[in-house]
Amino acid sequence: MALPRAEVLFGDSPEAPALSKAEVSERFDELMKAVDIAPTRTLGPADVVQAFTEGRGISFEQQPTTAYGALTKALGGADIQKSLSAESLASITGALDELKAQQPDLVKDITTSSPVAGGLVAFDLEAPAKMLTPRPTPLRNRIARKRGIGLSHRFKVISGFSGTGTGGVANLHPGIQDTTQTNFAPSGSAQSLYYARGPKITYAGYDKTVAYSQFSVSDQVTWSAQYAGQGYQDIRQLSRTSLMYSSMLLEERMLLMGRGTAGNGFLGALAAPTALTLTARTATGSETALTGVSTNIYVKVTADAGDFGQSVLTSAATVAPVAQVVDVTVTLPAGATGMRVYVSTGSSDPGDAARWYAGKSGTNKFTLQGALPTSGVAASTVTADTSAYAAGYDGILPICTGPDSGYVNRLNAALSTANPGVEWQNAFVALYDKVKADPDRTLLNGADRKQLSDALKTSSSSNYRMTITQDQLTGVTIGDVVNTIINEVTGKGVAVEVHPWMPQGNAPIISDSLPIPDSEVSDVWSVFNVQDLMGIDWPVNQFAFESSSYWFGTLLCYAPAWNGAITGIQAA
Repeated sequence: MALPRAEVLFGDSPEAPALSKAEVSERFDELMKAVDIAPTRTLGPADVVQAFTEGRGISFEQQPTTAYGALTKALGGADIQKSLSAESLASITGALDELKAQQPDLVKDITTSSPVAGGLVAFDLEAPAKMLTPRPTPLRNRIARKRGIGLSHRFKVISGFSGTGTGGVANLHPGIQDTTQTNFAPSGSAQSLYYARGPKITYAGYDKTVAYSQFSVSDQVTWSAQYAGQGYQDIRQLSRTSLMYSSMLLEERMLLMGRGTAGNGFLGALAAPTALTLTARTATGSETALTGVSTNIYVKVTADAGDFGQSVLTSAATVAPVAQVVDVTVTLPAGATGMRVYVSTGSSDPGDAARWYAGKSGTNKFTLQGALPTSGVAASTVTADTSAYAAGYDGILPICTGPDSGYVNRLNAALSTANPGVEWQNAFVALYDKVKADPDRTLLNGADRKQLSDALKTSSSSNYRMTITQDQLTGVTIGDVVNTIINEVTGKGVAVEVHPWMPQGNAPIISDSLPIPDSEVSDVWSVFNVQDLMGIDWPVNQFAFESSSYWFGTLLCYAPAWNGAITGIQAA
């Protein structure tokens, strides 16, 4: 503990005349000498034992914690009072009393909030920042990536010939007799050239053109952010890494649910749902009746296109106020992943600016319950279709649910518990009958896969059984999951996989290869890129480091009819 300077203790004060430097020094020396000669005693273990043996006890008084307290206690000691002159003692006491008011640091402790509010402490900051950012891209990792050229990728397809039962080509009987005559004149010719030969087979085919699109995302790091972050994290490196993963994740979502415009040869925008109906009913199970509704309920919906957008709004439907739940049902267009619902209340329709997003469903039904939203995303923000993009292509879900798909079934119901997996078996039968397809895997949302696994375990007709033996009464592992569905048509195992970004209610059925040895199709699904993903650091022309990603390509499916989808799976 440092004592105040001699000038502070013995300097000018209202009570004492000014002292010379020699007098100040002399009085300070007297104080130090008195402090030094003050008797001290150190108690050892023997002293403590003797004191308690004699019944005297020992008192440990609170020691001063500030400079002011230490000096005041010292000046009150008999030894120091004897050693100092009365004049010196009075001067020191007066100076201390004056300093007590003028210099709080003499009377305050140093704590975690004093003398600085935040404390004189270090920050235990761990570097660098933790990247809690999931970034799985299973489709991008699996689908073949090939070299593209020009502005589009083109190929020709022979979709059928006599005997295949595909491409709309009718079968013909090959039987002949000696008198059989077949016209072999060129097609469209008026000339007749009959020969004694079997009938000619016929063909079907088509050309396919898939346009390439450009894609890019960007990021910026200001100079201040980069340089201020030195010693903690390389902000430019973080920016580049995030930009790369962001590009891959956005491409993954496009591969799954992207949708291109019809003008570029893709499926185009989703139509709005039709047959919008509102039905009030009594709440059941875990449902909660509507609360706070005293006026009419107005609802509009859109067809959901997944992560990238939605269709235009329907017209409004209305229902009178009820203390029940209200089912919103529609007819969804082909290719929709579900619907989004916007709701408002009032004695008359307040319009889209006061109609709020209430949620979405993977089926054709959404139930309004509890407290209706009164803020958030307004229906007025849905000013145009955002389900399809000119700079985009059709992803797996649109293709598997589109007009060229081999099978689409919109359940609008939960998965069967009476016959678990029957939805997929029906699809396998239809795909085999149509093109002799033998799919490789099906993709599900995590909740839908759980529902399928639970259906197996709870089915009364299932042979699934859980057995716990005597030696397993503790540490029992419960739960099971469906990882393969056996195709009851071909006997092949179809892998059941969860896709991290799959919209609930949708399950595409995918063929990776064709069961045709000379199809000239090595991969049913392929990404063709004129330029695959690359990163660009732009020249510095302002106080910032700027980067972009870029890729130029498309996704194509050579054989849509060998794929299918189950949609409208009601959440459990």
